[in-house]
Amino acid sequence: MKKQVEAWIKYAEIDMLTISEIINNPMLTNIVTFHCQQAIEKYFKALILDKEKPLYQIHNLLTLYGTIKEIIDLDINEDLLSTVNDIYLESRYPGEIGLFDNGSMPTVEQANQFFVFAKEIEEIVKREINKK
Repeated sequence: MKKQVEAWIKYAEIDMLTISEIINNPMLTNIVTFHCQQAIEKYFKALILDKEKPLYQIHNLLTLYGTIKEIIDLDINEDLLSTVNDIYLESRYPGEIGLFDNGSMPTVEQANQFFVFAKEIEEIVKREINKK
């Protein structure tokens, strides 16, 4: 495995470990969502580099997945990907940290759903990278 690919995976795994430590705290659901987005972004970047495609400094999961889909369709839930992406982008500004459009924080159940989704992407990406 290429060093850059390995590095992206390592840092994604750190995000996943962080999530596992805070997942059930109802005061940290926005932070869980942030780390879910971060882990998915890093797994996507690892896969893009593994497939020898250019990597740009972007954080948008839909754009990154679009790059991946030019190579391979991972058959993931794009609606859920969009939700995680939107919450992350909105959480980058004070006063909107981790909020849905209606002003609410993700619930513990939603945070768990995002974590399960991030785990699914982790598994899919690692399997794809290890196909060689």
